[in-house]
Amino acid sequence: MRADAFAQHTLLDVQELDRRIDQLRHRLGSLPETQRLAALATERVEVDGQTRDARIEVDDLAREQRKADADVEQVKARRTRDQDRMDRGLVTSPKDLARMQDELVSLARRISDLEDTELEVMERLEAAQAEHTRLTARLEELDAEIAEVTARRDELAGDIARDGSAATEERARTASGVPEDLLALYERIRAQKGGTGAAALLRRRCSGCQMDITAADLGVVSKAPLDEVLRCPECDRILVRTAESGLR
Repeated sequence: MRADAFAQHTLLDVQELDRRIDQLRHRLGSLPETQRLAALATERVEVDGQTRDARIEVDDLAREQRKADADVEQVKARRTRDQDRMDRGLVTSPKDLARMQDELVSLARRISDLEDTELEVMERLEAAQAEHTRLTARLEELDAEIAEVTARRDELAGDIARDGSAATEERARTASGVPEDLLALYERIRAQKGGTGAAALLRRRCSGCQMDITAADLGVVSKAPLDEVLRCPECDRILVRTAESGLR
């Protein structure tokens, strides 16, 4: 690849700006408030899911309680009807009277069983409602804390964000002076090499990997045309020659 020496030196300026931007992002990500917000966000997702599950359980138990109430009322209505027939003397046959009395005893047992079920459902519903209320309150607490921590984080991060915006704008202006193919190569290597895609050759050493360039490789470098884009033989980063390269 070919690119004039000035463009290659400009690429070093881009690299320095990228380094500054990465440092600012790291500082922003290292703020205690940022880390707290991440923990709060994780907890909120969990509590929100639990709240939805609790709401579903409350709705299911409310339906179950309505059914239990209806079952009790239905059996009570039947007992009342039978008892009323007996009290009014509408059942005259001794056999029918005995059968109805037995049925009233059976209905009483049935009502007792249904009321036990009704009470058990009611207790479960109350517990589910209490849990839903607790989780809803916790969500409100989390939202309030998230808002508070976000405001504090934004205040602390203001200077960092402003520096980052300025560096990003300067980076865009500086990168406009680098040929697209060279910039694309730089970006690809930078992604592969942990943020450093171009390095200066300083005193016969690559400033990217901090490895000395062998005499044989220095001979190749010194003979290469100034517009040839070189790569470090050790780390494969773009190697930019400077006045301090030590080639002469």
